[in-house]
Amino acid sequence: MKTTKIVLENGLTVLLKEMHHAPVTTFMIWYRVGSRDERAGHTGASHWVEHMMFKGTEMFPAGQLDRMISREGGQWNAFTWLDFTAFYETMPATKIDLGLRLEADRMVNLPMLPADVESERGVILSERAMYENNPSFQLNEEVNAAAFRVHSYHHEVIGDTADLQTMSRDDLYAHYRHHYAPDRATAVVVGDFNSDEMLARIKKLYGNIPTAARAAPVYRPEPPQRGERRVTINGTGDTAYLTINYHVPSATHPDYYPLTLLNAAFAGGSSLGMFGGGGSNKSSRLYKALVDTETAVGVSGGMAPSADPFLYTIGAVARNGRSLTDVEAALDAELARLINDPITQSELDKALKRAKAQFVMAGESVTGQAQLLGMAETVTGDYRWFETVLDDLAKVTLPDIERVRDLYLQKKNRVVGWYVPSRVMNTAA
Repeated sequence: MKTTKIVLENGLTVLLKEMHHAPVTTFMIWYRVGSRDERAGHTGASHWVEHMMFKGTEMFPAGQLDRMISREGGQWNAFTWLDFTAFYETMPATKIDLGLRLEADRMVNLPMLPADVESERGVILSERAMYENNPSFQLNEEVNAAAFRVHSYHHEVIGDTADLQTMSRDDLYAHYRHHYAPDRATAVVVGDFNSDEMLARIKKLYGNIPTAARAAPVYRPEPPQRGERRVTINGTGDTAYLTINYHVPSATHPDYYPLTLLNAAFAGGSSLGMFGGGGSNKSSRLYKALVDTETAVGVSGGMAPSADPFLYTIGAVARNGRSLTDVEAALDAELARLINDPITQSELDKALKRAKAQFVMAGESVTGQAQLLGMAETVTGDYRWFETVLDDLAKVTLPDIERVRDLYLQKKNRVVGWYVPSRVMNTAA
């Protein structure tokens, strides 16, 4: 089923994909703004604006938004990440115009009332405090800060507490006005509709929205890491966590594909995005080496597509009674085995099948298709990345796997994180 791409005169990118197997349509607006685009003092602004979008406008008051969508049998939501903020409505095909009108209105007319800003400040600070009780969040935040000392990937999407406490309504509104505009956005429509009619409607609703004054782009490339970095978090609980993170290239780099399949064979993840199911990784090398030997209770690996070079993360949860020293030694031994006992053609074939299956599952619904198309267009600049990624994966050879293993999985290129729980600290004391 063909995807059609059109760019309106005001810069809005439109992706249309008809799928007539069910009378359902998804409409999404993807903005090319995320935590990557935030400066110190304004971290968390993109996530905060996402929250404010649900406070309503004069045309669509907050108290009526949920009822309007639910009454028509629809669903709606939003999410913010490193490189984007996205909003979507999935509705009966004959009712999707509500989503189009809603997103066009809040692209322009968000009042961002001071009282609403202050109310949401409290909500987000509470959300941040909740995350801080999660060992994985604590560890991830410290690892990212150690891995990215220059690039803006160093801070969490939710932002730093100091900035959330001090950012003003005018700071937040300026972020909205600079970034949430047609020339920074992609509209994606997937489902049961007529493309000519849908394009005409989008042009009518969005074609006259002006571009906004742009904020200066935030891009500070991270310099090469010159040695292994390590962080240790002491926290509550009785579970110890290990994470090993290697600097890897962006989704548009040719090495992204062999790294994806290396991970699929080694740890079991597909690395093709955040929208597919994880599936089982019990047949992976890492699971057999750490979980089957009762060193860890769980392992994982992943590398989500990103606009700039980011991280390939391998994680393990220590089994009760096993130290993080034991877990890290076992993981390092398995990484070393990748050199002495390289990935075989049989393992590569299985990894490709696993990646394909998870990718297909992620795009089974109209919402999944819209998410994958929108992410590809926003992160890589070309929706065809989504349509060709499986072909590109199929071209990966064993020499490619060995080359990226040697190039990226080096100790000097990694950040190791330990979460040491109070149980272990008290035992040590």
